[in-house]
Amino acid sequence: MTEEEKIIHHAEIFKALGHPTRLAIVKGLVEKDECNVTKMVNNMDISQSIISQHLAILRRIHIVKCTKRGQEVCYKVEDEKIKKIIASIS
Repeated sequence: MTEEEKIIHHAEIFKALGHPTRLAIVKGLVEKDECNVTKMVNNMDISQSIISQHLAILRRIHIVKCTKRGQEVCYKVEDEKIKKIIASIS
């Protein structure tokens, strides 16, 4: 990855984390290690479709990863850089 590509990727990460809902999702995932959409909906009082839209953006730029367990899909932040960013604002 070139230096310019790295800068563009980092800008995409900060752009995604700049949205309050996405930042709250990522912060919650870092604090709880992993979570499914149903728990996010219950904890955040936001509709399932809105949460899913935000998770799709976070997945696209590799901030969160998902694991399917039967019918349940769990989300997790695995990137240590992202965890450090969240820790720095907590």
